[in-house]
Amino acid sequence: MLRHPTPSTHQCLLLSVLLLVLGWNMAECYLGEGRKIWQQPRLNPITNDQSFLQDTFPPEFLWGSGTAAFQTEGASEKEGKGASIWDHFTHSSLSGNLATGTADVASDSYTHWEEDVEALEYLSVRSYSFSLSWPRLFPDGNARSQPNTAAVQHYTQLIEKLLEKKIEPIVTLHHWDLPQVLQEQYGGWKNDTLVGLFEEYAAFCFHVFGSRVRYWITMHNPYLVAVQGYGTGVHAPGEKGGLSGSLIVAHNLIRAHAKAWHTYNTHFRPAQRGKVSIVLGSHWVEPQKGQATAVNVELCQQSIEAVLGWFASPIFGDGDYPVSLKLKHGALLPMFTADEKLWVQKTADFFALSFGPNNLRLHNLVQYEQTVTPDLRRVLSWIKLEYGNVRVLVAEGGWFSDAGVGREDTVAIYLMKSFINQVLQAIKFDGVQVFGYTAWSLVDGFEWNYGYTVRRGLFYVDFSNPNRTRTPKTSAQYYRHVVCDNGFPRDESSREVKGHFPCDFHWGIADSILQVHFYPFSPQFTDPHLYSWNLTGDGSLHPVPGVKLHTRQAQCTDYLAIRGHIRLFASSGASHYRFALNWSLILPQGDRSNVNTEALRYYRCVLTELKKLDLEAVVILYYPTHRAPNQGLPGPLHASGGWLNYSTVQAFQEYAALCYQELGPWVQYWITINEPNRLVDVYSNGKEKHQAAHNLLLSHAKAWRLYEREHSSQRRALVSLALHADWAEPANPFMDSHMAAAQRLLLFELGRFLDPLLGTGYDRVYPQEKKSHLEAKARVIGLTGSPLPSFTEIEKEELRGALRQALVPWGLRKILNWVSQRYGGDLPIIVTASGIDDQAPFEDILRQHYLRSYLQEALKAHQLDGVNLQGFYVWKLQDRHVPQFGLFTSTQHQSKAKASITVYREFITHSGFPNNNTRQTCRFGDLREPCSVCAWIFNNKAMLVFGGCLLITAVMLAALVIFKGKNT
Repeated sequence: MLRHPTPSTHQCLLLSVLLLVLGWNMAECYLGEGRKIWQQPRLNPITNDQSFLQDTFPPEFLWGSGTAAFQTEGASEKEGKGASIWDHFTHSSLSGNLATGTADVASDSYTHWEEDVEALEYLSVRSYSFSLSWPRLFPDGNARSQPNTAAVQHYTQLIEKLLEKKIEPIVTLHHWDLPQVLQEQYGGWKNDTLVGLFEEYAAFCFHVFGSRVRYWITMHNPYLVAVQGYGTGVHAPGEKGGLSGSLIVAHNLIRAHAKAWHTYNTHFRPAQRGKVSIVLGSHWVEPQKGQATAVNVELCQQSIEAVLGWFASPIFGDGDYPVSLKLKHGALLPMFTADEKLWVQKTADFFALSFGPNNLRLHNLVQYEQTVTPDLRRVLSWIKLEYGNVRVLVAEGGWFSDAGVGREDTVAIYLMKSFINQVLQAIKFDGVQVFGYTAWSLVDGFEWNYGYTVRRGLFYVDFSNPNRTRTPKTSAQYYRHVVCDNGFPRDESSREVKGHFPCDFHWGIADSILQVHFYPFSPQFTDPHLYSWNLTGDGSLHPVPGVKLHTRQAQCTDYLAIRGHIRLFASSGASHYRFALNWSLILPQGDRSNVNTEALRYYRCVLTELKKLDLEAVVILYYPTHRAPNQGLPGPLHASGGWLNYSTVQAFQEYAALCYQELGPWVQYWITINEPNRLVDVYSNGKEKHQAAHNLLLSHAKAWRLYEREHSSQRRALVSLALHADWAEPANPFMDSHMAAAQRLLLFELGRFLDPLLGTGYDRVYPQEKKSHLEAKARVIGLTGSPLPSFTEIEKEELRGALRQALVPWGLRKILNWVSQRYGGDLPIIVTASGIDDQAPFEDILRQHYLRSYLQEALKAHQLDGVNLQGFYVWKLQDRHVPQFGLFTSTQHQSKAKASITVYREFITHSGFPNNNTRQTCRFGDLREPCSVCAWIFNNKAMLVFGGCLLITAVMLAALVIFKGKNT
């Protein structure tokens, strides 16, 4: 027989693509629909409310947990148990690392099985997935011999206790612990004799336990048995047979499963009415750099087919291996006969999926630079597309924790929450019929080739204690909470409320430093030359020699950039415009020795144009850039130490005085410093951070006192500072230390600036909690006292009360409540900047969703919680180069409104979320509607000017003709 060489990877890929393009419709070229998942555009999770779904699972959802016999039972030589290949593997040099230990005792669940049942009761789960130990039931591996009665009694007691507690047993026949005698006598799963031996073993288990078991699993994750056990030798039995060995073993495992299923289907199903399946493991990949080209999609499909499809296609598909495996492995891949294909096909009553680190950690799965992602939802959707709308049990879901983590397994909670929510999304959004989830594993045990270096249990097992005590980890507490809630139900706080914001609510748009354009767009009054036109016949202008005209300074009306910018803002319907002055432009030297009067005049023009349209300005004196070279400071001030030098405090007071004097008549709202709590993060060490924060606080306080003293009686503007605010949830809600850390973050972010301004009592200038925490940290390294700078008594007096409003730039309901509750419910709060990066040029769906969600939370804070919320500013007006945060996009010097501007205008028009589209009866009721004719004129001004010139020329020519006609 001639043997064809195995095709290369590129040949395989080329043939696969050709088969796909040509659309061959032959049985041996069966193609599912799984590859469509990469061809479809991924829905934006936020716009579709899918980032985290608040909803519940179906009423009869089968919540569970699971273990494997070899990992947890222990009792390796008790009551007649025979050796397994894993016993032999861990006791020999084959494992390559004897330091990982053995499973001779492990969690000792054979002895402490009742404590495992109590652990299941603690979790409130409805199912328990466990495996039978083949060598414990039949030490010689032969089910025709006498079974070990002690083992039969043990599993019978376990099943009956589970049923007594109303916990469904899900029983696995084979979870990797093959009797060692079968490995020695036949070569293990390389020998097809084991197909018949496994069928006899399965028949015994069905007969003895089947009347009390509704769900059977023939074997767990055969991919790892074939590849790791007989290919690479990482798992027992430690054989390194390479690809050919893995392919033969996989073939026999599939046939053994099918034979067991047919045995149940023929002899036991009529009376027992149970269901039989096989647990298959998988990873997940996305195309290289997210580019879903035909080639990349095909590579992803091949990656999944090489693991999950290897076993699933014969069982759930057409009875044969995927085409990609046939092309890749050629004659090495065993073949199913035509009869075998029909016999193997559909030999599972549901799809059981394993999704965890044992598959996702395999580095050989990614050969084409795809990205491996733990996206369980996508795997479930792929299964539905590839094999039809089968019922699915997530038979293994979970992750490892390092052995040193102990009972506070925060990362495990995060991954559990993510996986379970992905399952919920697959059910609700993709229509996948998932009927159960098994959190793996119930207790810590022997983790195969990792031994005891990692832990995976929901319950912590003390391996140093002879009694192997079990203690619930924080992940067990979390899982119990999810099970009892049947998912993630919406609470009352997530329901939408209807209502209006106050009539004087600030509907604003926020920008950073306003760009100054010194040269007017209209030069007709600033150019002293007189020009003649078309003297040379080419339409050019030529200055008339010797003629000089009188000029005047540019006026505000000459700056067409200002008028266009303000009219663009006005078209949004917003009432307040927040922008920043450029300190280093106004005072280049940092003091009043060199005042840029032109810059001040430009800002004055902006303010007067706003006033003409009855719009309010919110002006920021100092807008840190948070980056080199000068952090937004005048160069000399930065060079002298910036905010680490007290001289900058004095310079800021001088700068504030100038701005109050020159621009004060047009400004009702001043912000001294924007996000000082973000600026301090640029400093390298704690001492510098504290000193910078100290001086920033003093700068604000002195500027505030200056206005109070010299301007408030005449102009009555409000002065405040804007703080960045992030709400922090504890990573692990079951740990006091995490709760304290979340609270400490708020104190460090906000409290260190707000407590000195709004706190009471001279002993609490900085938050006491912050002072105590820093003092404790200092004592650890042998220091005494607080590292925080101290305020003098005069400075304390200047600070106290130097705030009329707390402006929170990026907050939601919880942060608004925190500020309100800590500093008094009457404290006026304004959200001065809130936005999101949406790169859509016009249809910015993400930003629309963001606006609705954040304004809804703001309304709840105001209406339900009594927070004195007085304004909401959207970040920002216009993009500069590429679509990003702007409400307007700008291309080729033309501005175009994005879809979100209509949404924002609707909120402004109705002043919130009204019932039946009613308007708030106040000054916003007769809000300026945008003038469509005005907008058209503004956008076509160049054409109109040109048309006007033509019209004037035509009129003058007509008059000239008439005049000449009269003279003749």
